[in-house]
Amino acid sequence: MDIERLSGLGLEPILTTSELAEYLGVHVQAIYDLRAAGRGPAGIHVGREIRYRVSDVHSWMDRLHEPEPSPANRAG
Repeated sequence: MDIERLSGLGLEPILTTSELAEYLGVHVQAIYDLRAAGRGPAGIHVGREIRYRVSDVHSWMDRLHEPEPSPANRAG
């Protein structure tokens, strides 16, 4: 995939399920399990395959981010 050419066309890169699993360091089945449980990133059906916009993956990861503990809750 030529990212520079796609960006020039205004198209956002998309990931396959395998690419997303590799990026996250998990098995492909973990991605399928997350989606089946309604806890995975938004996907796009392209034929029989699912693709993931990079921006959707970032948004999903931001929602998973745990907040910093407040000073009152820190051990110390």
